[in-house]
Amino acid sequence: MSTTQHAPIIDVTGITKSFDEKVVVHEIAMQVLPGEIYGFLGPNGSGKTTFLRMLCGLLRPDRGSGTCLGFDILTQALEIKRRVGYMTQRFSYYEDLSLRENLDFVARMYGLAQRRQAVDASLERLGLAGRQKQLAGELSGGWKQRLALAACLLHQPSLLLLDEPTAGVDPSARREFWEEIHGLAADGLTVMITTHYMDEAERCHRLAYIAYGRLMAQGTVQEVIDGAGLVTYQIAGGSQPATSAKLRSSPAIAQAVAFGNSLHVSGHDRAAMEAAFRELLTPEQTWTPQPSELEDVFISLMKQAEDNFR
Repeated sequence: MSTTQHAPIIDVTGITKSFDEKVVVHEIAMQVLPGEIYGFLGPNGSGKTTFLRMLCGLLRPDRGSGTCLGFDILTQALEIKRRVGYMTQRFSYYEDLSLRENLDFVARMYGLAQRRQAVDASLERLGLAGRQKQLAGELSGGWKQRLALAACLLHQPSLLLLDEPTAGVDPSARREFWEEIHGLAADGLTVMITTHYMDEAERCHRLAYIAYGRLMAQGTVQEVIDGAGLVTYQIAGGSQPATSAKLRSSPAIAQAVAFGNSLHVSGHDRAAMEAAFRELLTPEQTWTPQPSELEDVFISLMKQAEDNFR
């Protein structure tokens, strides 16, 4: 990520949106810097897509203010749309057209003057030139993902918004996709990406976690982990289901989650947790302190959030 000081690409505060009297995004404030890969995480239905759509001018916030690419999100939505590449969750291109035909259509929609050159460059950059005559409907998930990204880059956007782009894609394709994203960021493109994968979250420069429309944490991975104040132990031995049930009955234990042949048990009071272990665990079971991981933190944050549809 570039370390030069420039105005934030995204700078918003108090962003709020409701549907049918249910608040789905509640007073979110956020800054995203130039050249940054910013991860946006949260469970399904947490408001991530709604927030992205407000950033790029597809939805108008009910309340709040701010800028995206230096343009007011309330009054200059059209200017923002022209400068943003938005990749939706679902593949939204024509399956009965070839890759080149799909990209040419998108280029026409943007009104690009050098349409053929733009399509050629996008096909080449994403490694699609050899498949340009293939029908989009014949592509695997990983290649469809590449086509969607190529279409987003045609008009040389200044900001890329990617909504769960790697869902359903195999690990190899996911890794290649992330290498491309880091290459784009190194060239100065700012990327905001939603994901459910912890390994992807750890590849972001900074990230935010949203649950039920509320921003629960943001910062670097280490800042988010440190800010949670979690104490985590690994419990080995004994029956996992029985041990987990016993530990969850203690007020000292915030969560007990199976990881392989052991349990990750977290809380906020080390002394109280160790007292619970001495009382509830059998002599053959061991409990070893370990660093809290991002997944431990996100499960904890999810438990703290209040369901806005309840």
